[in-house]
Amino acid sequence: MKLIQSTTIAAVLAATALFSCKPKNSGSAVSGDAAAKAYVAPGKYDEYYNFVSGGFSGQMSVYGLPSGRLLRVIPVFSVDPEKGWGYSEETKPMLNTSNGFVPWDDLHHTEMSQTNGEIDGKWVFANGNNTPRLARIDLKTFKTAEIIELPNSAGNHSSPFGTENSEYIVAGTRFSVPSDDENGDVPINSYKKNFKGHISFVSVAKETGEMKLAFQLKTPGVNFDLARAGKGKSHGWFFFSCYNTEQASTLLEVNASQKDKDFIMAVNWKKAEEYIKAGKGKKLKQNTHTINGMNQPILLLLKWKKKYWCWM
Repeated sequence: MKLIQSTTIAAVLAATALFSCKPKNSGSAVSGDAAAKAYVAPGKYDEYYNFVSGGFSGQMSVYGLPSGRLLRVIPVFSVDPEKGWGYSEETKPMLNTSNGFVPWDDLHHTEMSQTNGEIDGKWVFANGNNTPRLARIDLKTFKTAEIIELPNSAGNHSSPFGTENSEYIVAGTRFSVPSDDENGDVPINSYKKNFKGHISFVSVAKETGEMKLAFQLKTPGVNFDLARAGKGKSHGWFFFSCYNTEQASTLLEVNASQKDKDFIMAVNWKKAEEYIKAGKGKKLKQNTHTINGMNQPILLLLKWKKKYWCWM
């Protein structure tokens, strides 16, 4: 008891000493109307809503701003006993993959649907960084409406990024892998030859939001990090940041950082659409879980322009 009392007295004396040293005319950290500015009364709406990726929880959270209130946790890639997600007969199929039932993932990024480059509040998309998967959440119900699995991909990090009118949600793989149509194992020492990057262009139905894998771009084996679609004057273009242009496969901390700079990849997706319509793509078999009945993704091989890493 004496120890507790002496500690308390010491703390009070320390606090008093600090208070006495406070500069004149300075305010307290908790003074003023900061709390009042963030207050949203019960029954009132926040001005903004923040859709936050849940990382290894596999879920998405929705916060109101400025109140900071947690409004909902939306189950996406992981089971949720409280909501029955992944346990009911209606939701268990949502978590099936080509590797069986996978009730977990790393929900890494979120992207809102857009109209004319402005958020339209219809859907929010999310990527599963491990499997890799892509999900669509319906903002009428705040529930996951659809999950698809992407072939030829690993570490689905450059995802999900959308075009100006959500014509496509684009998913770039961080880690290069052999294509799904490769026969048997591929040795790591054949990395530069057999390991490729893949960029998936997933079409989004304008009215229903239904997702379908439209086509993929096959690239050299670099790591794609983030991406952004052009808008306005740059409509029709997509830009990707990347690293490991060394195409290293061992001691990545050393060997994947030999060059002073990496590249920005610029893709003209309107031109890609033209090639698809002209039958210039190549169909490849894949074994991913049903993607709306489509089991042969159309693949376009990138033709790189020297120095610019630009595909047109």
